[in-house]
Amino acid sequence: MLDFNQLLLDKIDIITSDWVTAVRQDRQIESADKLTRTAIQNHIVLVLQAMATVISKYQDSEIQPILDASLHHGVIRAEQGFEPTEIAREYHLLRQVIFAILETELLQAQAIEIIRVVRLIDATIDEAIAQCFKSYVDERLRELDLVQSHLQLTNQELTRLVRANQDNLSHLAHELKNPLTSIIGYSDLFLRQERKRTEIKDTYTNLEHIERVLRNGRHLLSLVNDALEVSRYEAGEMKLQVVPTSIHFLIDNVVEMLEPAAREKQLSMTVNCDRAPDEILTDALRLQQIITNLVSNAIRYTEKGNIQIASQTISDKEWELIVADTGIGITEEDQKLVFDPYYRVGDNSRAYLPNSTGLGLAIVSQLIQLLQGRCELTSQVGVGSTFKVIFPLSVKINGQVAQEQ
Repeated sequence: MLDFNQLLLDKIDIITSDWVTAVRQDRQIESADKLTRTAIQNHIVLVLQAMATVISKYQDSEIQPILDASLHHGVIRAEQGFEPTEIAREYHLLRQVIFAILETELLQAQAIEIIRVVRLIDATIDEAIAQCFKSYVDERLRELDLVQSHLQLTNQELTRLVRANQDNLSHLAHELKNPLTSIIGYSDLFLRQERKRTEIKDTYTNLEHIERVLRNGRHLLSLVNDALEVSRYEAGEMKLQVVPTSIHFLIDNVVEMLEPAAREKQLSMTVNCDRAPDEILTDALRLQQIITNLVSNAIRYTEKGNIQIASQTISDKEWELIVADTGIGITEEDQKLVFDPYYRVGDNSRAYLPNSTGLGLAIVSQLIQLLQGRCELTSQVGVGSTFKVIFPLSVKINGQVAQEQ
């Protein structure tokens, strides 16, 4: 009778070498490409030694020696980044190599001995696979727990930094508003005084300087106020004040306020609210901010043509606001970004238009969400843009539809 225990021990080096070569050549085990032969070999010698021990004892259940080696193998393969299918493929190749090396001796043995040895080799390899996968999964779960812990800590730190940044921005904006208001006030006073002193030489130059200070001061104050609006929204400090509101009245107010700016650029403004609801329940101040920002944005980016403002009821629960212009238009790439804070759309000759803070549409987007609406943008470069905003006829407060007070 052949001593397959000793035979296997004698051929461990050959089996190991052939198996490593097979693994490196197998295209289904790509993770092995970056490993050395030693790193691939890993535990296989121990598995083969344990297999020889099992064969020598003539017992089907004596496969405990395989456990430690296979458990270690699973941990190593997890650390090396192997996929489960690659590990299974490794053991499949190991089975093939073992039988290929022992084939000559097996053919010389008795049938009952062949069956016993083949069955024990299969059993030990199957157990090795099972234990390897167990440790592999355990190691992967441990890695996931570590990643989750790191993500939680990172998220906590990011949340802290965002809150600190919001607090700093709000504080800075509030601190800037007082001196800016003072600068604008005194500039306006000086401007009125200079206009009365027409007899003084170089008055026109003085007026131009003061007007420049006043204009830039107002622009900076607008930027500060916009930054505060964004900060308040992100901090969740914007609260709805729902009241019965007339859409006709709000749109007329906005048109009256912005008509001088449109007239200065020789733009016509048309309003169509014939099909608008008579009254809605919403936050009138926030809705007016949305309309004002959309219309002023249309004026800013339109050099000729007209601005159209329309409103209509579209169902028993919703109404829509439409602001369309014949301006420079927005590319498809920019359409995905125009609602991001500080993003500014420019035409072909300028990086962005003057007096643009990049916050107008970001504030619009935030206020639309606050009023539980949604916005649709269609635009074509050189033709113009259309902003369609759909709102509920009655906004909800704490999940309940607001009731007229």
